[in-house]
Amino acid sequence: MDEFCGSEFWNNSVTWETDSPHFTRCFEQTVLVWIPCAFLWIFAALDVFYMRNSKDRNIPKGILNISKLILTALITILTICDLVYAITYKGETFPVNFYTPVIKIATFILAGVLVHFNRLYGMRVSGLLFIFWFLMTVFHIPRLLTEIRLNNNRVDSEDFDYQESFDSEHYNFVSFIIFFVLSCLILILNCFADSQPQDMKYPPSDKPCPEASASFLSRLFFHWFDSFVWLGYRRPLENKDLWSMNAEDTSAEVAPRFLKYWNQSVAKNSQVEPYNAVQSASFKKSSASINFTSGKAKKPSSILPALVKAFGATFLFGSVLKLVNDLLTFVSPQILKLLINFVSEDEPLWRGYLYAGLLFGVATTQTLFLAQYFHRMFLVGLRIRTALISAIFRKALVLSNVAKKETTVGEIVNLMAVDAQRFMDLVTYLNMIWSAPLQISLAIYFLWQILGPSVLAGLAVMIVLIPVNGVIANKAKNLQIKQMKNKDERVKMMNEILNGIKVLKLYAWEPSFEQQVLKIRDKEVHVLKQAAYLNAGTSFIWSCAPFMVALSTFATYVLVDDNNILDAKTAFTSLALFNILRFPLSMLPMLISNMVQTSVSVKRINKFMNGEELDPNNVQHDTSEKNPLLIENGTFSWGDENSTLKNINMQIESNKLVAIVGSVGSGKSSLISAFLGEMEKISGRVNTIGSIAYVPQQSWIQNATLKDNILFGRPFDKKRYEQIIEACALKPDLEILPGGDQTEIGEKGINLSGGQKQRVSLARAVYNNADIYFFDDPLSAVDSHVGKHIFDKVIGPEGILARKTRVLVTHGLTYLKKCDNIFVLKDGEISEQGTHQELLDKKGAFAEFLIQHLQEVNEDTENIDEIKAQLEGLVTDKELKAKFDRAISTTRSRSDSTSSGGSGKLSRQTSSNSETELRHRRASESPAKQADTSKQNGTQQQKLIESEKSETGSVKWEVYKHYLKSIGWWLAGATVVLNMIFQGFSIGSNIWLARWSNDDAAANDTGKRDMYLGGYAAFGLGQVFSQFVMSLIYSLGAIFAAQKLHTVLVKNLFRLPILFFDTTPLGRVLNRVSKDVDVLDNQLPHSSRMLVAMSFTVMATIAVISYSTPIFLVVIVPIAILYYFVQRFYVATSRQLKRLESVSRSPIYSHFGESISGTSTIRAYNVEPRFINESEEKVDFNQVCYFPSIIANRWLAVRLEIVGNLIILFAALFAVMGKNSLSPGLVGLSVSYALSVTQTLNWLVR
Repeated sequence: MDEFCGSEFWNNSVTWETDSPHFTRCFEQTVLVWIPCAFLWIFAALDVFYMRNSKDRNIPKGILNISKLILTALITILTICDLVYAITYKGETFPVNFYTPVIKIATFILAGVLVHFNRLYGMRVSGLLFIFWFLMTVFHIPRLLTEIRLNNNRVDSEDFDYQESFDSEHYNFVSFIIFFVLSCLILILNCFADSQPQDMKYPPSDKPCPEASASFLSRLFFHWFDSFVWLGYRRPLENKDLWSMNAEDTSAEVAPRFLKYWNQSVAKNSQVEPYNAVQSASFKKSSASINFTSGKAKKPSSILPALVKAFGATFLFGSVLKLVNDLLTFVSPQILKLLINFVSEDEPLWRGYLYAGLLFGVATTQTLFLAQYFHRMFLVGLRIRTALISAIFRKALVLSNVAKKETTVGEIVNLMAVDAQRFMDLVTYLNMIWSAPLQISLAIYFLWQILGPSVLAGLAVMIVLIPVNGVIANKAKNLQIKQMKNKDERVKMMNEILNGIKVLKLYAWEPSFEQQVLKIRDKEVHVLKQAAYLNAGTSFIWSCAPFMVALSTFATYVLVDDNNILDAKTAFTSLALFNILRFPLSMLPMLISNMVQTSVSVKRINKFMNGEELDPNNVQHDTSEKNPLLIENGTFSWGDENSTLKNINMQIESNKLVAIVGSVGSGKSSLISAFLGEMEKISGRVNTIGSIAYVPQQSWIQNATLKDNILFGRPFDKKRYEQIIEACALKPDLEILPGGDQTEIGEKGINLSGGQKQRVSLARAVYNNADIYFFDDPLSAVDSHVGKHIFDKVIGPEGILARKTRVLVTHGLTYLKKCDNIFVLKDGEISEQGTHQELLDKKGAFAEFLIQHLQEVNEDTENIDEIKAQLEGLVTDKELKAKFDRAISTTRSRSDSTSSGGSGKLSRQTSSNSETELRHRRASESPAKQADTSKQNGTQQQKLIESEKSETGSVKWEVYKHYLKSIGWWLAGATVVLNMIFQGFSIGSNIWLARWSNDDAAANDTGKRDMYLGGYAAFGLGQVFSQFVMSLIYSLGAIFAAQKLHTVLVKNLFRLPILFFDTTPLGRVLNRVSKDVDVLDNQLPHSSRMLVAMSFTVMATIAVISYSTPIFLVVIVPIAILYYFVQRFYVATSRQLKRLESVSRSPIYSHFGESISGTSTIRAYNVEPRFINESEEKVDFNQVCYFPSIIANRWLAVRLEIVGNLIILFAALFAVMGKNSLSPGLVGLSVSYALSVTQTLNWLVR
């Protein structure tokens, strides 16, 4: 290299062994130039990758990007001038004068090309270019100082003359100063983001996330979040303050990506078996059919490969950031070693300041890398949760009847609420799988460099703990499976209770059902207690591990050889490495616990996602068929061995009204389900042509306005809407309802009568304007005269649907005469079919059905006189006529005797007709009186379901007090005291180590050495036992609190009035008993324990540094004020975001439960995409609330860690300044504690 430059490449005497250090000219012109250039060339591919994947194009030309190009062009021209000058220079030149400018020219051209293409590909910010220009500027500072120094020397020389001395030295000075200024200007321009692209894949939103328009520097420090934090500090945040979701994080973008890979996985695992695969055949008596089944069952698919393929790239990039952070972690102990060496030996003062600066620089770089790592991991977790919730919802809409029997709504809600969340929690720690072993390996390697083979003693301790860990993990997995099973059982029970709460309260069954729920909860708590003992044991083992490793290593080191002296450099560099080791060792049990929980969740989600789906081929849509509805040789079942329908052959002509009749349980509703594809088709063929509308027997009503229930996603047509309201006899109902058609209907139509619900369901079908209509006995829920009105105006030959194909299941005998064709079902088979007259003439199953029905029917529900009049005109056979007359007279005599026998029937009659009377009474009121009433009612009655309110302001002391009281004051107090004792032992052990390392006598006196060793062991044992007792006491206290709070919740729920359940969505209550109870059981105990532990650790650190260097107390006041304000800003914002997120979670579950109960209707109307879209919108809104809380977390982490880095800086600076008065042991103690504070503050945030 000396020949390459024409001067020496490295000179230790001018760079290191001096009081005024500087690099050689050769080093400045080669290494310091080539490193930034190499960086750009190596990572340019990454920028190209981002450009190719960019969804936007064409950023308009503006001052910023044109200025970047002009300055890049100028700096390139300047470098070309340098090259030309070197070529034309008459004096002596060297290869460095040619090669370095050529490398710079090529690099600057590449930078210019990247600027240009970033603009074309819509990249508003380039992190690569920012880092390149930052490195280029920083790496040229040493040369800037050299050039200024040399120029000053030239000017100061006596024979200097400006006119004569424009030599190469002077040219280089001027050229370099211009170069450096241009470099600084380009760096400043790269601190800003470009304007919005013109061509964007996603339309710009009303409130875009500021991150999109933030510069690289702003993104690095999360500066773009400042305004939001300030807003959250000034006033409680509301939904309107939140930004829109980034388009790439929305369900519309995330879900299809996951589903693409999931469907590929399913298709791969369900490929057709090879021709020689063993097959078995089974004969079904019920259907008289032979089923061939493959000898090899379909292999179940797992969600994991699909998740990896969909979100692996972002995760991988995050892993690279984590790797850099992990490697940087081991730089600090090496600098600490140099710093202790500096204090103990006579070295130039600038080195001490350099070490302090390096400690701060390394720690800050770690902070930025770690913040970006967590940001990406949280984003991946967010996307996984979104994808899983969407996939679970889609799956629930297509589950077959067999699969539905295996899962309940409660279980599926748990999959969305708890299991999907588990992934989110795990993703942030998942990299510890490789990171923990890497950190442990590197720590042992560096410890080997210091302590030699003595490290093997510590390694042996870790190896012994591995099988112990395996046993614990296995036990934890079994407990987690039990826990989830109990949780499912409890949520399922609560779901059933909430669905039937009216019945429960009418029968006064609350105490017995409350006991059932609490019984299941007791089982849960029993498992939680076992887990608490296990966790306390784990905590004992892993808090014991770092101390045992340190003790065994130090003991072996000093005992194995008398020449091994434990001085400050050895002790505290080792201690810093042991502190690093403590983190992965303590993280492993948490990681294992999280992985165990997630593996259970994976199995549960896999089982659900592999559930059998409805076969889309059950119904074909062959348009070449003559008739719109057709079943040929159809045999159907509900997923069990027995066939519900057999030998079904039916064709229904276009625009005809067809009735299906039969006794109860004959399979009428099943026949309609077969047409809709809801049943399992064993044999035969089903074909439908055209769109379908369906009115189920049990009407399905959404929690929306009455108008929205009727429109059902269709555009509003006022004329048609009013015509349908009139035809479906809903006009009088609209007059009764407080808000008319804008009245909000509660969950499951809770504020409508049975008849009203059925008429709304009917109006929905009619408004849908389909080609085919299926009516599953809709007239049975309404009064007979209303039924007649609906039949005449809607279903019958003169009704709105006269030109549609209609299939009517009915028991109303008066309507049959007006039907074009009648199918009679008996024991799941069509016994006969024909017109009303033809069937009467046959005197077969239809006649039997009529007689049986006439004998069973009430005179109130059927117009007996009208039926009699109809039959007299149609029945010619005397014998049949006599049978009908006998049946009619039997019905009348039974009806008369019931009326005279008591008031039971009369009250029933009053009850059934009350709705009609109320309607007539309301209709007869004067319009003025009605208007007055509606004014009094106001808008409150129109809105039945109140939106969930979230608290504002700080969490009241009463809440904390209530939780601590639930834990128990003694247990809570004991936890704090034990934490203080633990920190006391911890500080004591390190001060003891400092004294030992400073005591020269201990090197020669074995008695003194053994005393120090014994004392160190005693302090360590004190730490371990206080940690174990604290962990056990707090875990049990938290379980008691969770049990008490759950009991209070359940007791209060059962004692709430019916009105509460009418006006509160079921999902909101389920959210309380599922997700919120899970937080009480698992998350809150862990978070609060960590909070207390980390708070005491920070206090202990400050105490130790202040003890070592009392001057530190001067700095701690401004640092504490800074910390306080950052914390205050964060807490105000984060707390409100958590509340908004919790409130936005309930609608997801409410909508989900509602959709599951109406799957057959949703499928019949073919509106699955709309419901999926609605669900995804609710998930997106939940993520809109959650995303800022992730950013808030990182915003705080960066600021708190910088506060921690300032503590490191000042601890090191004061150690350098007090070099002459401090012992190396105290410096080691102070700085090693400071180094661990950043990690502690990081945990405190989390």
